Amino acid sequence: MNEMKRVAQARSGGKLLADALVAQGVTHAFCVPGESYLDLLDGLYSVRNRLQLVTCRFEAGAVHMAEAHGKLTGRPGVAIVTRGPGACHAAIGVHVAQQDSTPLVLLVGQIPVEETDRESFQEVDYRRMFSPIAKWVTQIDDAKRIPEIMAHAFDVAVSGRPGPVVVAISEEMQKHLVTVPDIGPAEVLPPHPAPEAITRLSAMLARAQRPLAILGGSGWTAEGRKAIADYLIANDLPVAVSFRRQSLFDGTHRNFAGDLGVGADAGLVARAKEADLILAIGTRLGEPVSQGYTLLDMAGATPIVHVHQERTEIGRVYRPALGIVSDLNAFAAAARATQPVAKPVWADWRKTLHGQRLKQAEAPDYEGPLNLARALQALEKVLPDDTIFTTDAGNFATWPTRFTHVKERQDFLGPTNGAMGYGVPSAIGAKITFPERPVICFVGDGGFMMTGQEIATAFHHAVNPVILVFNNQMYGTIRMYQERTYPHRVSGTALTNPDFAKFIEAFGGHGEVVETTEEFVPAVQRALASGKPAIVEVRTNPEQVTNRATITDLREQAAKAGGAATPSAPAARTPAPAPRRTTPRPR
Repeated sequence: MNEMKRVAQARSGGKLLADALVAQGVTHAFCVPGESYLDLLDGLYSVRNRLQLVTCRFEAGAVHMAEAHGKLTGRPGVAIVTRGPGACHAAIGVHVAQQDSTPLVLLVGQIPVEETDRESFQEVDYRRMFSPIAKWVTQIDDAKRIPEIMAHAFDVAVSGRPGPVVVAISEEMQKHLVTVPDIGPAEVLPPHPAPEAITRLSAMLARAQRPLAILGGSGWTAEGRKAIADYLIANDLPVAVSFRRQSLFDGTHRNFAGDLGVGADAGLVARAKEADLILAIGTRLGEPVSQGYTLLDMAGATPIVHVHQERTEIGRVYRPALGIVSDLNAFAAAARATQPVAKPVWADWRKTLHGQRLKQAEAPDYEGPLNLARALQALEKVLPDDTIFTTDAGNFATWPTRFTHVKERQDFLGPTNGAMGYGVPSAIGAKITFPERPVICFVGDGGFMMTGQEIATAFHHAVNPVILVFNNQMYGTIRMYQERTYPHRVSGTALTNPDFAKFIEAFGGHGEVVETTEEFVPAVQRALASGKPAIVEVRTNPEQVTNRATITDLREQAAKAGGAATPSAPAARTPAPAPRRTTPRPR
């Protein structure tokens, strides 16, 4: 009776929007406030005991936090930003959600409807702006339609291939009083694979000599990850993960073959080209996974079984021998229920691929006092089994990918669209989502300075991620390509940085500086034990621009290949590492 009375009461559009979020099961919303949605903010105040509003410092950071929440929970992350500049800042997070197939709902304040097409203050046509990078873009101008449109927005975000939805909310609509009921989530059973598809898959696998499974995509549950692992292990298949999808398979398992992404091991790429059956499960087989669309023949010379939630993704580039449209978790359950291949002939093939993975993870003898490979491997041994890792984009990110292994209960979040500035906000979003789990962020000095100010959000909401800032005083990836193509001609890639440890200490956090291999693990352990947001600045050798090559190596390779000649003017020098800190850490 009380619920019926509440529904019968007139509510403002702002209150309806807040209630609509609660009705859809939203527990967190990440925002930068704006006057264009004051009424929604007031509505959120009334549901503050059911929905935590996280106040952020930059719209891109807010959307990255929401996207991380969506990755970890499988439910749409929610971000709220203001009109014009706020929406433009948020666009990069929408693009991350699109390319990472992450469910996301972005609410954007909008100008009053009667001012449309006058180039009013902060006016943007969001349908035109976001349509190339969102699954659906709409605008609510009639408060009566709030429950309907919001429910549909959440449905679209999670349906098929998950992704972002943008909902503009006009300013005066939020003030209108209307009487409409709330609408909850739709009860939808996930699509299952056709029975004949599973039968055909089993027959194709039984005929294979050198099969390779590639796991990717989003929407996996813990049960689904367990089911697909059981299936792949029961058939003794070598398993690779697609770009930044290390969470999908236990990297310490004997069936793990490595990751097919940016910086993939050349040995794994060569073996993948020798495979006579590819099981592409969840992955889109996009540019990073396919090594620039060179891994496979697009006409289907190598048989591919492609499993994906979205029919239009199957055969988009590579023509499969068998396409299976299915929810990934439903497919995993159906596959696990099949009889494993009797006496598979690919045992040596699997051992070869796993052996190559172990070989490439061996730490070389890098020059200098800090061997980052050995430091990361030592860290892997002491971190809890439920650690969440987040990573930014950049050359530094290939070090943990190559030299460490994500375990079965750990999570790994990274932007498959290569967005710099993702690491710190996603770590904060992860820690807010699961405050009881340790969160470690890998970020370069360039990426940190894009969104590192979001560490203020961690303090404001009392969460304590540990941020590892790999500082080589340059945009390392671009410098790498620069030296390959225009050796000695350093232009636009050198950086000047602050003292990162002092930066976090200014907030009252825990700061450390690491310059040697031996200092690394104790510093991270102290950061975790501090109970505070923490930064461990890792001063790396700028000459070691990748985990496989130095700047000198790249210049010599360019010279052999007939690259650009050394200019007559003095060459720009590689910046030296910042001077060693003399103040003991921590203070």
